[in-house]
Amino acid sequence: MQKEEGSETTEALKDVVEEDIWGSIVDFWNFVLFPIETEGNTVHITIGNILLVIFTFVLTSIVLRLIRSFITNKLQEGDKLKFISIFKFIKYFVYLVVILITLSSAGINITILLTASAALFVGIGLALQEFFQDIIGGVFIILDKSLLVGDVIEMEGRVGRVFQIKLRTTRALTRDDKVMIIPNHKFMSDVIFNYTQNHETTREFVSVGVAYGSDTKKVEEILLNCAIENKDVMESPKPFVLFEAFGDSSLNFSLHFYVSDSFVDPKIKSQLRFKIDEEFRRNNITIPFPQRDVHFYPTKNYTQNLPKNE
Repeated sequence: MQKEEGSETTEALKDVVEEDIWGSIVDFWNFVLFPIETEGNTVHITIGNILLVIFTFVLTSIVLRLIRSFITNKLQEGDKLKFISIFKFIKYFVYLVVILITLSSAGINITILLTASAALFVGIGLALQEFFQDIIGGVFIILDKSLLVGDVIEMEGRVGRVFQIKLRTTRALTRDDKVMIIPNHKFMSDVIFNYTQNHETTREFVSVGVAYGSDTKKVEEILLNCAIENKDVMESPKPFVLFEAFGDSSLNFSLHFYVSDSFVDPKIKSQLRFKIDEEFRRNNITIPFPQRDVHFYPTKNYTQNLPKNE
């Protein structure tokens, strides 16, 4: 008798678990949030599909994070930044593939979804055309090493030092401490001057004109001494002076010198100009200003029209 009662209790509990608890879970899992109507087909998006995608997304994120940490630990600091930028692009692609595979495994015909979203994808593609150009430009920058963190570049008349290269944009700090955000597609379509592409040193120059009759050898000596005495000018390669032209009002010279940090060269040029002006004054060498002779020839009609008392 007791055995029969125990058997009945077990069956009752089993029915409760299967029909009430598990049945409620199944109903919740299969609850349709919204249907997607296509040509003769209907795709039902359920709570189970959403939860499955979220779980897969989180699991994929954890796996990708572990892979990135494993690889970056074996790379140098400079290579880490490049790999992370490329890895971001790979990560987005992996997310898309994993989500599509997950939906397909859940019984959803992803072909129908893609077909229904074709017009939307075309619109998004046109709207994000420049965005994808930036991403492609970022990948090329990282792969061909045409631009590195720390490079001094000139774009549209502005000079900046690159401090961050991302997949879509590159950030550079200008000489007046402003951040210049450059879309990466600019590096593919525009001409960019990279001052430090080959090496860190660059050659700069300062131009000056002196009055006719000045001792040109003395001018050359003063200019070279001004460069040699400046602590920011490199000793090797040595600075040199060029006698550039016989100008309209002056003899034109240029002092050429090398610096190890072209980002601060305006400050160095300013120091040299102060020193050159001081030395020229001390040696009685004049920096002339433009002069013009104006000749006035009165016409015959003009003189005839003047009053007699003039």
